[in-house]
Amino acid sequence: MATAALSASGAAVAGARTRSRHCSRKLETVVNVKDLGAVGDGRTDDSGAFEVAYAFAAAGVSGGVGRVVIEIPAGDFLITRPHALLNGVAPPRPASGLRYAGAGKRMTTLIFRPSAGAGSYLCRNQDVWSNISFERIQFRSATPGASFFRSYSTGQAQDYRFSECQWAGEWEYGLALSGTDTNSEMRWEACRVGGSYRRAFLYSGLTRSGQTEPNDQDQFLNYWLNDMKVEYEWGNFLEFPYGGSIACRGGSYIITGKRPASTPEYGTTSTFFRFPVPQHHDSVQRFHAEDIRFEVRDPDVMVIDCAWNGGTVHFNDCDDTAFAFKDFSADVRPHRYTVGARGPLIRYESCQLVGRHEYRAPTRTTPASVARYDMCLLRNHSTSDFVVADGLGPANYVKFVDCIDTRRTSETSQPERPTGPPPCVGPCPMQTPSTATTQASPDSSSPTATPPAQTSSTNFSTSLVHTTTAPAPSQPTTATPQAPLPPADPRSEQAGCDLD
Repeated sequence: MATAALSASGAAVAGARTRSRHCSRKLETVVNVKDLGAVGDGRTDDSGAFEVAYAFAAAGVSGGVGRVVIEIPAGDFLITRPHALLNGVAPPRPASGLRYAGAGKRMTTLIFRPSAGAGSYLCRNQDVWSNISFERIQFRSATPGASFFRSYSTGQAQDYRFSECQWAGEWEYGLALSGTDTNSEMRWEACRVGGSYRRAFLYSGLTRSGQTEPNDQDQFLNYWLNDMKVEYEWGNFLEFPYGGSIACRGGSYIITGKRPASTPEYGTTSTFFRFPVPQHHDSVQRFHAEDIRFEVRDPDVMVIDCAWNGGTVHFNDCDDTAFAFKDFSADVRPHRYTVGARGPLIRYESCQLVGRHEYRAPTRTTPASVARYDMCLLRNHSTSDFVVADGLGPANYVKFVDCIDTRRTSETSQPERPTGPPPCVGPCPMQTPSTATTQASPDSSSPTATPPAQTSSTNFSTSLVHTTTAPAPSQPTTATPQAPLPPADPRSEQAGCDLD
């Protein structure tokens, strides 16, 4: 494929060599698609220029390492032919290192408009490339149901990185993973996921071509998504029938609309994290979400739907209460788990949570303790009715520790301290009746009229007594002696007199 493309476009490739920005002594070349004839006006079909750029990069592999950076300047580049951006099929031989560099999100836009949507991918890697990088590019589907990237691996396809990229338009898949091994170690940094997805933005485990057992695809591991702006219209964000070990850290996650029609598999629900298959190999079932703000704008929006029968799920310092003021919020169930005797082990720490959480079991057997909520705010319910246990009986397998709920505090929390002045009816225990009487006469010239130094709380209490017993300015300067106040009640400290 690479040889044919190079033969057909030899003059253009030679021109790219002469206009490359780096000397060939380092065996590194930057090829700009505009030097290959791309226009970038959003109307002219630039498929050919991208096909030549990729063929040039494939031909430049030396010692199993790619040496070409494909540069895409600012502009709107129309691509109508599938696989024009990346067409990694054997031959050529396996290679490591392919980089696409744009000018910036929305500055460089690739518009993918194939004649048919279903089955059309802008990129495909059939076990050829590892270490692929996309930087500062927007990808937009102009044909509903087209897909961005199909990655098939039996061990070679891995190590993808997306930095400051953006997706828009209606896709079937963003990135779809298939094969039997690897397809691992993928990272997204400061990207924006927009548009909509008939299946999912990242779908791991297409049960096609190659594998004899679906769980062969459990080797798809280690996905890191950092500082993301996930704000799309409908569909699933991450769906992992197979594979796992996922970490999402930082960002805002919002589903803004609804599926246009109900489907047999999804109904009308859109889900950020969907893990629909129970059985997996060891070390696969691990999910971590941290420092993320979710918006549950509709009852059909779910944060997580997890059917794993083992492993761990961990949410730390996350918040999904942005729409807790809505009338429907008390009834939503945005977190749903199917649990068994071995879990998964579920933990929420320092999270603010809307609605209820749902727990189900494939059998009538109540599992051991599998879920724990530490120092969480339950926005709409108390700990006693926060969990909906479908077929599991009382939810004694869920523990709450120091949580705040609609009753202000959970049973394991400490009582709140009073926020106003204490209900004192006499002097605080640190005072004596004689001291209080002397303070009540501000004009007294006796040395005993100056009170000894007190703590801030005692002075506050003393000032209260002084204020209520001081004479008005119009009264004579000689004050009438006050009757002694009753002795301090030793229970006054428990009544809240001590303001420290």
